[in-house]
Amino acid sequence: MSRLLAWFDWLPPSLASTLLLCAAALFALLFSRLITEALPRLPGLRRIAFIHETIARLQNHVRLLLMIVAASAALPATTGFTPKTIQFLAHFFVFASIITIGFGLIKAFRFGTDKYLDRIANRAQVDDITVRSHQTQIRILRRLIEITCGVITVGAALMVFESVRQYGVSLFASAGAASLVVGLSARPALSNLIAGIQIAITQPIRMEDMLILNGDWAYVEEINATYVVLRTWDRRRYIVPIAYFLENPFQNWTHSSPSLIGSVFLWLDYQTPMDEVRRLFHEELKACENWDHDMNSVGCQVADSNAQVISIRLIAGASDANGMWNLCCDLRERMLKRLREDLPQSLPRGRTAIVPGAADEPAWPDSLVSPPVNRPMSGSQYNGPDIRPAR
Repeated sequence: MSRLLAWFDWLPPSLASTLLLCAAALFALLFSRLITEALPRLPGLRRIAFIHETIARLQNHVRLLLMIVAASAALPATTGFTPKTIQFLAHFFVFASIITIGFGLIKAFRFGTDKYLDRIANRAQVDDITVRSHQTQIRILRRLIEITCGVITVGAALMVFESVRQYGVSLFASAGAASLVVGLSARPALSNLIAGIQIAITQPIRMEDMLILNGDWAYVEEINATYVVLRTWDRRRYIVPIAYFLENPFQNWTHSSPSLIGSVFLWLDYQTPMDEVRRLFHEELKACENWDHDMNSVGCQVADSNAQVISIRLIAGASDANGMWNLCCDLRERMLKRLREDLPQSLPRGRTAIVPGAADEPAWPDSLVSPPVNRPMSGSQYNGPDIRPAR
């Protein structure tokens, strides 16, 4: 460092010291670029995609850390700074190193978890439930770990400076009523964080689970540390506190299996031949693309009746919620078409019965006939007294 400093003897001491720190950082940058560019070209690492991706993700953090380390190593060789400036620069380099390492670890952890999720999702023998289970656990725990690591990193970096450290110590030492107010105000956030940990472990909901919320079909699109984003079929979004799913009952249609059973109701006439309806139902069901071919979930039964029609319930299974909805719509259309073509007498109709009375029985009883009403007549039809007023 002294030889390097000798190059700048013709400059003022403060400027020479500044250029010395910049030169040390520049040399570290060139050295780090040489390492990050030459390392992937080694014979044993050329075909390992993970090494290339890791270097590409973390090269900026590595280069910045090496520059900070080189500048801090050159700091004792400077002669143009006052002791107070040297102390400030030393604290600043430690502060920058802690920030760089902390957020570099967060980025490396996020990269590793993303690669793990991609690897799980690309396995052919892993079912959808297992994939979504891993996604839910890793996404929630990753956010909690990132928040914790970020808070620790920023706190440790700020504690490097004496003024901030004393302020933090005095703030925590004062406690009293202020700590009680802060604790009460932070209770909802803390409850949601704890609820997030419980959901990651127990998993009442997972990524892409289908829920029923306020009568809407909604998919779990995102699970954050304090809230959950639900996507409805018409692309609306529900933002729900994560503690809601531990305190309120809700429907999860894909909790243990994505397969569902759909039901279609048809209201038909009493003259409907059920054997023919069942035959048509099985014929049309085989033509439905979304049917899962599970005969244990197939049924055609008279579910209800009233004074006019009977209600027939048709049930069949599908692989998922979207398939179940499409299966119900397709099956309903097919059955209505076949009923119109093959069994038109089964369509619902209204009936009216006309019952004639006996020959000697009047059409209406005398008790129901109203007495005649005397109404004034006009012209020659009127034979009564003249009640016109005199002029």
